[in-house]
Amino acid sequence: MQLPEHGANSKRLYASLNIPMPDHVLDFSENCNPAGPPPSVADAWPDLLATLAGYPDPDGQPFLSAIAAYHHTEEQQVLVGNGAAEILSLLAGRYEGKRVIVINPTFSEYRATLEANGAEVVQLQGVEADHFQLPMEQILKALPEADAIYLCTPNNPTGLLPSTDVLWTIIRAAEQSDTDIVLDEAFIDFVDENRSFIRYAASCPRLMVVRSMTKMYAIPGIRLGYLIAHPRRIEALKRRASHWHVNGIAAEIGVLCLQEEAYRRQAIEHARQERLKMKEFLHSHGCEVIDSAANYLVMKPTCDANLLYRELLAQGMVLRHSENFKGMDGRWLRIGMKSETMMKRLREAMETWFKEH
Repeated sequence: MQLPEHGANSKRLYASLNIPMPDHVLDFSENCNPAGPPPSVADAWPDLLATLAGYPDPDGQPFLSAIAAYHHTEEQQVLVGNGAAEILSLLAGRYEGKRVIVINPTFSEYRATLEANGAEVVQLQGVEADHFQLPMEQILKALPEADAIYLCTPNNPTGLLPSTDVLWTIIRAAEQSDTDIVLDEAFIDFVDENRSFIRYAASCPRLMVVRSMTKMYAIPGIRLGYLIAHPRRIEALKRRASHWHVNGIAAEIGVLCLQEEAYRRQAIEHARQERLKMKEFLHSHGCEVIDSAANYLVMKPTCDANLLYRELLAQGMVLRHSENFKGMDGRWLRIGMKSETMMKRLREAMETWFKEH
């Protein structure tokens, strides 16, 4: 039985488990902002339709300029992509026949795209007893023999955000060993933009920062992400990308999203409050919970996680399994922070299950 590699695949998940899919499903397996896309996107929709009649800008304008302004960086440091997934695929193409460090458990697309491009993936493992913190001794030992290291900050699935000092230790060591550093900051905007390393990309030629518009702005359907790095890296990657690889509607929507400061503040606060409530609830039932900084958390129940997972599925509540997260191996479950109503219904269902088990 092969479970889907990602969340947000409820139909495929139920089919893979041969479980009838309920008429109404609450999906906690994906991590998009439960508020939905910013209202400004819906308001602008009639005007956005006009872009369908023309070819999009090859560089992703006007979104590219909006990114540069938002992050106070140069446009030559920005590469717009058809989702962060495309950026990761383009980056992986750099490492054919090279050694790349990935620290488990983490986002499965790193290993998938790297191996598809012929890279040798060196997999290091965070220790479960240490809540999967970065294994610094292993990392620093492996860096001199590696061409690149991928770090997810905050990490998916654990939500752990390494301290700035820890990340600088890795970056400085990587620079000394001529090792590229890929920081995936897909969830950093649920924490604090000041924790981003984007502002250091110009002065750290080996640092590349991947960002996603999907999670904060709840726009997974249009696929939009970007990379910020040294201009030489950007130019080399642009040559690998197809022409018109970012659609015109997506580029316009990206501009609108970056203007939504109040929307972002509300999303951060909502995620924080729901995460705290869920953490307290799970602790009250003896569950182990990793201290997440993102809009999701992972938990390990006192009994079989698979039983809880399937019971909730039968009730139309989908959590994210951990079968394909190395080191977690199905013992942990990830919960995306959704609306207050959805989170309450999940806790009620889990409360009943915990009392019976």
